[in-house]
Amino acid sequence: MVRWILLVLTRALPLLLPRTAAPRTDRLATPACPLVGSAGERTLQQRYGTGDRARRFYDTQVLDHLNDAMRAFVARQEFMFLATSDARGNCDSTFRAGPPGFVHVLDDHRLAWPDYRGNGVMASLGNISENPRVGLLFLDFGADGVGLHVNGAATIVDDADLRADHPDLPVEAAPTRRATRWVVADVHEAYIHCSKFIPRLRSDGSAPRRGRSDYFVRPRTTSR
Repeated sequence: MVRWILLVLTRALPLLLPRTAAPRTDRLATPACPLVGSAGERTLQQRYGTGDRARRFYDTQVLDHLNDAMRAFVARQEFMFLATSDARGNCDSTFRAGPPGFVHVLDDHRLAWPDYRGNGVMASLGNISENPRVGLLFLDFGADGVGLHVNGAATIVDDADLRADHPDLPVEAAPTRRATRWVVADVHEAYIHCSKFIPRLRSDGSAPRRGRSDYFVRPRTTSR
C-alpha cells in the first residue's frame, strides 16, 4: 500500500506544482512579455538613467522584420560582419564580403549569404551548428553613412536545396567563389546603427590584394 501511495504522489506532484515560464529566446516585445531587449539592458538603463531614451529607440527603430528601406540597403552592401558563439558562449566575429547584394533578402523575415571556400576551419558554421544565434552588422562607409544590425537564428542549407526554392540566386563566375552551401537567417531584430561614429571612407581604386595567410604568423618549418 505504501509503495502504491508513493507512486501516485510521484506522478501527481508535478501536476500540482506551479509551472514556470520558459525562458525568452528573443529580445522583442510580445503580449506575454511587453519589454524589449535583454534583462541586462534594462538593468543598466535603470542604473544609468537611459530608460526613456532607450524606450524611444525600441519603439521607433527596432523591427522584427526587414522593411523596404532595409532590404534595399542590404542589396547594395559588399560586406558585413558576422558574430556567432558556440554552445558554451565562446564568441567569434568574422568578415564576409562579395559583390553588391551578395547577402540576399529572401523575404521580409529571411536573408541568406553564400559560404565561400576559406581555410577549412569553418569556425562560424561550427558555432551555428551548436548555437543558431547570429548577429549581422552592415556598415556603409560611403554615401549612406549608416549601419544596419540584424539579429536572428541561422541554419546551414546546401546550395542545391536553397536553389530549389529560390532559383533566382546568382551563380558566381569564379569557381573558387561558387558556394556549395548557404547560411539562411531568420530575422528577429533589425535596427539602425546611426552615422554619428561611422567614419567616411573612400576606395583608392587599387587592384584587389592577394591573399596572405602568413601576414601575422609565418609558416612553420618542419625539421627532419
